[in-house]
This record gives sequence, structure tokens and C-alpha cells, in this order.
Amino acid sequence: MLPDIRDEKQLHAAFRWDIPERYNIGVAVCDVWAEREPDRLALLNVLDTGAVERVTFSALRAQSNRLANLLVASGIVRGERIAILLPQSREVAESHIAIYKMGAIALPLAVLFGIDALTYRLDDAGVSALITNKAGLAKLRSAPEGMLPFKLVLSIDGPDGSALGYTDALASQSDSFTPVASTPDDPALMIYTSGTTGQPKGALHGHRVLPGHLPGFQLVHEFFPQNDDLLWTPADWAWAGGLLNGLLPSLALGVPVVARKFEKFDASEAWQLIANLKIRNIFIPPTALRMLRTVPNPRASYDINLRTIASAGEALGAETLRWAQSELGLTINEAYGQTECNLVIGSSGLLGITKPGFIGKPVPGHQVAIIREDGSSCLPGEVGQIAIFRPDPVMFLGYWRRDKATIEKFIGDWMTTGDQGIQDEEGYIQFIGRDDDVITSSSYRIGPVEIEDCLIRHPAVALAAVVGKPDPLRTEIVKAFLVLRPDFEPSEVLASDIRDFVKSRLSAHEYPREIAFVESLPMTTTGKIIRRELRARG
Repeated sequence: MLPDIRDEKQLHAAFRWDIPERYNIGVAVCDVWAEREPDRLALLNVLDTGAVERVTFSALRAQSNRLANLLVASGIVRGERIAILLPQSREVAESHIAIYKMGAIALPLAVLFGIDALTYRLDDAGVSALITNKAGLAKLRSAPEGMLPFKLVLSIDGPDGSALGYTDALASQSDSFTPVASTPDDPALMIYTSGTTGQPKGALHGHRVLPGHLPGFQLVHEFFPQNDDLLWTPADWAWAGGLLNGLLPSLALGVPVVARKFEKFDASEAWQLIANLKIRNIFIPPTALRMLRTVPNPRASYDINLRTIASAGEALGAETLRWAQSELGLTINEAYGQTECNLVIGSSGLLGITKPGFIGKPVPGHQVAIIREDGSSCLPGEVGQIAIFRPDPVMFLGYWRRDKATIEKFIGDWMTTGDQGIQDEEGYIQFIGRDDDVITSSSYRIGPVEIEDCLIRHPAVALAAVVGKPDPLRTEIVKAFLVLRPDFEPSEVLASDIRDFVKSRLSAHEYPREIAFVESLPMTTTGKIIRRELRARG
């Protein structure tokens, strides 16, 4: 969708959206290529044994068709929500494609989530079916009330209680399926995003979210696809970054994707993977990039042949940018967006759209501005809120069952981001900081409310407040300020127990790495915690 024009001004002038009246993500990322080139490579699926499974587009079509038929036969109808709780694997790709083709709504869930985080999302979304593995089933069965009722549960590890074995269940189904004639605005995908008020909200996207991502994806990967391109991201495909900045746009453009499950990111293993599979394009969060920096002289140690590096999720930092230019001979291209409206700002070393300290310029096709509280545009150099103008193909349809929150997301036709920034006279946008209390840690956006709700479930905790504390590796870490109940005394043993309590119930990236026991919390007269005072304490 991005014209191959290597001049920035001419590129913007020539760009036009071209989204057909009928569009289905599953067809676009699979069936189109399976029909055109059946043996074209779609996935390099790295198994636990280290062996690499080569999956073609025709194989993806056959398996996704079988799954779509099974979902329909199980009584699941168009518009129902189907959860995917799996690490990177071919089954994740097959599940997404099947769900889109039969007209349901995909709900990807991160394997990092603990039981509280999972059950909240499953219940709030009203999920009808679940595709998971042995570990996911064990986690869900640990809920006090047991697993939620589903029309269908599939486990890729084989039959397990009420769960059918994924492979066996699909084997009995036809590999032919007629996809629904969906429109770009029909719901296709929902990803929960954290905020500072209330529980996480489901950002609902239409099928147009994929073509909406393509210009930004092609920009940061410098006119992707090029010969021999092969993409990998360590980001979980359950997050907007891994799914919409990685898997789906690459498949839509006919470029294979590497699926590799990392229990924990390891820099040496990552470099070895890049070298062994001859990966050409990576989308990698800044924290992981900083970890890659810990391996000295990677070009001498590994046979790497990268063409592009894209990064998003938090501020990159000038030092990491200089490292990539010096050690890899590449410019890291930054991208910016939110789950609600992603990849609307980007940079490109090839086009000369790069400036240290700035995240880039608006991507062709997206109208982005820095606005004041009344919705008027700021002057160059004036601090305001980063906002995106509607209509925009990449913009969400709304929050799931949260009409008021959807309305409050906009000032007129500007979708607000809650992020402060400035735009200079050249059009570059600089990220200043958030005007809410969302914590960015290792590229994850973490809402404090969900963590605070979990903390006060601990028998020792009376009151809790969570803030982000600056950290050189993770951008921020989660720090908790706790008021204890009368029968408990502060201790490192108690702090460790509280950390484990949160880690097991929410996720491994949301637990408080630092805990401060305090006598009281600063609050407004209306009972709201004044988090800026806590942040100032460090």
C-alpha cells in the first residue's frame, strides 16, 4: 500500500488509502497467497527441540479452514469472542486466520497473565471458545470458581479433561471453508489495554485495522517487502506490537515470519536465532534492544545479515540508536501508537526521517497533531497532547461495552492518547511523557488500578498505590507504596511474599519490583491518590 517513492514529500503526496468494500483479515494474510502461490513459505516454526518446521500458505489455509469448520460445528456464530492463550506457534496463526474467516472476534491473551487477569478478560469479553495448551488449562483451573464455561476448549498439547486435542479435533474436519463476506468495519479483533481508571478495557478493532497498519509497517521496515525478507519479533503475538507490528502485516505482504517461543528473553539466544535463520527484519522493543547490547561485537560473533530494525513501546534513547549505527550499521526505526490506534508515527533511516530524541513524523495516511485541551493545534515547540484525527483505518471501533469511555477518548474528532509531546518546525514529534499514570515497563503498558486491586487482596495490605519508577533497563519499574493492616509489621520477608502474590495472580511483568511500607498515602479531598507525590519520593 506504500508507493515505492524514496522522497518523503512525494511519498506523502502520492499516498491514497485503497481499502475494498469487502475485506477479511484471514483471507488477506492467508488465502490470497495460498491461491496465488500455494508453496510459498508463511512460517518458520521453531519447535521446542530446536527443529524448524516450514509452514506454507496452503498448509495454513487447510488447517485454518478445518478450525473454522470446527468452530461453526460447535455452535459458535459470527461476532462471538474466541480467546487464544498460547505462546508464539503455528497454532496461533492458524487460530487467528480461522476466527477472522468465520466472522468471530479474536481475543489474544498473553501467557504472562495470571489467573485474575485472565478470568477478568475472559468474563468481561463473554468468551465462547478457548484455544490454549496444558499450561493455560492448569492456570485457568486454579481459579477459585473453576474454569468459565465455554462452548469449545482446545488444547494444542492433546485432550485434557473437557478440552479436546487440537490436532485430533481438526483432523475430522473439512479443509474447505467459505469465508464470510466481511466489511472493513466488521469487528475482528479485541485487545485489552490498561488505564488508570477502572479495570482494563477491550479495544475492539474492525478488519480494517490490518490495512491501516501496512503503511507504517512498510515505512519502518523501509519499503518492506524486499528480496529475502524474513521477519521475527520476540514480542508476544497477544500484544498489539507482536501481532499488528509483526505477524499479520508480514503475512499480508507475503513475507514469512519466524515463530519462536522464549520462556525468558536471552540476548545470546536471540542473536543465534537471527544468524541461524538468516532473519532480515526484526521488530524488537527497546528493553530487548538494550539486552542485545550486552553481547559485545555481535557482527564478529554471529553471521548476521539484518536489513531493518523497528522498535516501539517506549522511548528508545539516543545511546541505543548510536549503538545500532556503530555495531550493526543500521538505524533503528521507531514507531509510535496505542492499542486503540497503532503505528501512526514512524521514522525511516532510508528516507532520512530520523532525528535523535524524536520518535519520527506522521506516517502517510494518518493525521497526527499536538493539541491543546480545547482541541486546537499547538504551535511548533508547544507542549500538548499527541492526538490522531478520525476517521482513520487503524483506529479502534470503540471500547467493548464502554460507550462512555469511548466518547471520553475523543476531543471532537481527535482521538487523544494521554501522551504529552511537541512537534518541531520540521514536523518531527518528540514524546515528552504521559499525562496519566500508566506505567511503561519493558515495553508493556501497565495500569496501576489492576495491580492495586490485586495488592489489597493480600491479607497484610490495607491500602495500596502503584507508580512507575525510572529504570535504566526497563524504562520504568513498578513500585508499590503499601499501608499494612494493624496485625502486620514491615519486613523483607513480607515484601517478598507480596511480590510473589501479585506475580502469580497478574503477570510476571506487573508485580512490584520495589515495595515501600508507609503509614499513609497522599490523597485529595475526594479520596483520590496523588500519585505524583509518590513518584517524587523515588
